[in-house]
Amino acid sequence: MELIEAGNNRVVRSWASLLDGNTREQAKLTARSEVVAGPVALMPDAHLGRGATVGSVVLTHNAIIPAAVGVDLGCGMIAVQLDVEGGEVQADALKRILGRWRETIPSGVGQGLTKTSEDWSVFLRKYPFSEGVERLNLQKRAAEQFGTLGSGNHFAELSLDEEDAVWLVVHSGSRGVGNVLATQHIKKALELCRKAGVQLEDPDLAFFREGTEAFDAYRADVEWAQTYAYHQREAMMDRMVEAVELETGPRQRLSKINCHHNYMMPWGVGYWLIRKGAIDAALAKGGIIPGSMGAATYIVGGKANPLSYMSAPHGAGRLLARGVARRTLKVEDLRLAMEGKTWDDWIAEQLLDEAPAAYKPIEVVMKDAEDLVDPLYKLTQLVNYKGL
Repeated sequence: MELIEAGNNRVVRSWASLLDGNTREQAKLTARSEVVAGPVALMPDAHLGRGATVGSVVLTHNAIIPAAVGVDLGCGMIAVQLDVEGGEVQADALKRILGRWRETIPSGVGQGLTKTSEDWSVFLRKYPFSEGVERLNLQKRAAEQFGTLGSGNHFAELSLDEEDAVWLVVHSGSRGVGNVLATQHIKKALELCRKAGVQLEDPDLAFFREGTEAFDAYRADVEWAQTYAYHQREAMMDRMVEAVELETGPRQRLSKINCHHNYMMPWGVGYWLIRKGAIDAALAKGGIIPGSMGAATYIVGGKANPLSYMSAPHGAGRLLARGVARRTLKVEDLRLAMEGKTWDDWIAEQLLDEAPAAYKPIEVVMKDAEDLVDPLYKLTQLVNYKGL
C-alpha cells in the first residue's frame, strides 16, 4: 500500500501499482472534501471517473456524495457454478449457447425486452417503486430493461475453473433507470450546495446532508436501484442457465455469488461507506474480480483488511480511455487475444474499446490485492457476450 498526501491533513491509501497522474490527483481532491471522514482507499483497478475515482472507497460523515457512488447504481456481478464439466459443452454447443443468450438477454445502449417479463412482475410486487422513481416516471424503462445486459464493460460469460467445472458470470447494473436517478440526484446535490454557499473544489463532489429530505430521497432511490440491479442479474442468470441446460439437461447450481460494486452502506452511527467500483471483502466474503475480454476471472474470499474498509477491486480497471482505445488499438490484436473463444467476432471493430489492451492486466491487479482477498478459483473464458 502507498500512502499519498492529499493536503489539508488528508491522505489516500493506494493499492494500485498502475496509477496515472490524473487519477491520483482526483483521489486527492476527493479526500479533501469536508464531508470525507477518513483516508480514501484506492483499489488496484483505480482509474479516472466522474467526480470520484472508479475503484475508490470513501467514508463520509453525516452526508453522502452521489457522484462518489456512481451513475450505475448497484452495478455488480453474479457468478454461478454448475455441476457441468467442460467436456460436456463442445464448440458447436457453445455457439448455440451464445445464440440463445443473444435471443433471451438483449444487450446494447437502451435495449430492452419487447414485452414485460414475468421476472419483472414478480420483482415489482415485492419491491414497488420508491417515490423518487415514481416522480421521474421511469416505470416503462425499468420494466423493459429488467433482465437485460446493457453496454460498455457489461458482459456475460461461460468459463471453466481449474477443476474443469463450468461457471456462468454476468456483469450488469441498474440500466437506464439507475443512470437517470443518479444523474438527477447529482444535479440536485450541486443546486443545494450552491444555495448553501458550500465551496466545492469539484462540482461533481456536491453532497447531501444527512437528516434532509433530499438525503432521504436519494437513499430511497439508491436502495431501490441496488435491489433492481441485484434481481435483474438473477433474471439474466436464469436465462443463461436455461441455455446451458438445453445442451446438457437439468443441472444443479453448486454455488452462487451476487455482489454490488457501486453502492453505499451505513458504517456506524452517522457514517456512510461508499464503494465506487469496489466489492465487499469482509472475512471470507465471496467476491468476483473479472479481467478484460478473454482474460481470467477470479472468485475470491475477503480478508477483512481494515485499511481498505474491508474492500477489494471489482475488475481490471481501464488503462486507456474509450476514445483512445478506438483510435490506437487494432482489430487483429483483439481477434488474436480472443482466439479459441466463442464470441461476437463479427462486431470486433465495435468492441475495440473493450479490448484487453485497454485494461490493466488482471494478474497485476490480483498481485496488488494480495492483502485484500484470497483467490479461490481462476476462471478461463470459453464464451464471451458483450453489449455494445
